Parts: sequence; C-alpha cells; structure tokens
Amino acid sequence: MKNIVILISGRGSNMEAIVRAQIPGAKIAAVISNRPDAAGLAFAASHGIAAQVVDHKAYPSREAFDAALAETIDAHQPDLVVLAGFMRVLTDGFVGRYNGRLLNIHPSLLPSFPGLHTHQRALEAGVRVAGTTVHFVTPTLDCGPIVIQAVVPVLDGDDEAALAARVLVQEHRIYPQAVRWFVEDRLSLTADGKVRVTDEPAGPAGWTVPPVEG
Repeated sequence: MKNIVILISGRGSNMEAIVRAQIPGAKIAAVISNRPDAAGLAFAASHGIAAQVVDHKAYPSREAFDAALAETIDAHQPDLVVLAGFMRVLTDGFVGRYNGRLLNIHPSLLPSFPGLHTHQRALEAGVRVAGTTVHFVTPTLDCGPIVIQAVVPVLDGDDEAALAARVLVQEHRIYPQAVRWFVEDRLSLTADGKVRVTDEPAGPAGWTVPPVEG
C-alpha cells in the first residue's frame, strides 16, 4: 500500500477524480490545503480522508510556509505527493525534498503555455489542439519531465470557458492514470531525469492520449 498526500487550493476536482478512481494499492492519506475555505476539504472529510489546512497567510515567508507544509505532509509518510490545483509556487528546497515523487497537472500541452491563463493564451495563439500534461515537479515552473498528456481539439467558436471545460474532462482521465502507474511501480525517473513507464508506449517525452473528439 502506498500513501498519497494530495495538495489543493480550491474545489479539488482532480483530487476528487483520483479518490473516485479507487486505485488498488493506493491510500489517500491526507488532503491538505493552503486555504481554509477550499471546497475540496469537505469532499475529503466526507470520504474519511484526513483534511488539513496549512494556511500560507500565517507564515512570514515562502520558506517558512513550505517548511510547515512539509512537516504536515511527512506526518503521513507519503510515497507520493500530488498537486491538484495547488496554487502556490514551491521553493527549490521543498521540491528537492520530494524529488521523483511529486506530481503536478497543468492545463496545456507543455512545454507550450506554462504558467497562468493557459486557455486564453492558446486561443490567442490560434492553435488547433490544446490539452493537459501530468509532469514531475522540478524547481523550474511547469518544466518537469512529462509523464502523460491528453490532446483535445480547439473548436470554432471556442472561448476560454469552453476550452477549459473540454480540457478538464481529460485532466480527470489522465491524472488517476499517472497515479496508478506510480502505485504499480511502473512510473519512475531515470538517472538522467527522463520518464520511464514500463509496459506502456512511453518514451523520453512521456505518453500521449490521442485527440478526443468533441
């Protein structure tokens, strides 16, 4: 059994998707938020999962907050830490502490459109496909080794909300898959920082779900 700690800042829909997947061999040990009002905490508590808050506003610096967050996480002896809409930039020390066992999901086909406002930027760029990426976290924001991606078409008449909704459906597909691979000891990083997924068609750039219509 592998212990998983999930970090959220809001509703935690990707956290919900992972919990609902009921991955064999995985125990969701805790859901931790940096915001006391995060809606996802109620979902976690209702499913018998420890729901905790480490309020970033209570700490004088990013380093102090990250230290307190790490202490709370480590109390659950995590094998994997999952960022699911956790809206804080983490310090290099925090990221290094969980190297190779810290995952994030980003609503674009990285390396395109890292950071914020990804859907609007994709529309402004005129791309014909968009999507989402699960990646290992490294100190450089949204630049870690890619685990799995899903592609969606950009349709005529799409606005930011419509594209975001289509991408979110795919987020809920691929994040539980990435976690499942980790729990099954099929997902790892090589010595040179490349993703390896055994028994799947994975290469240096990870595994891609083909475009989904609609």
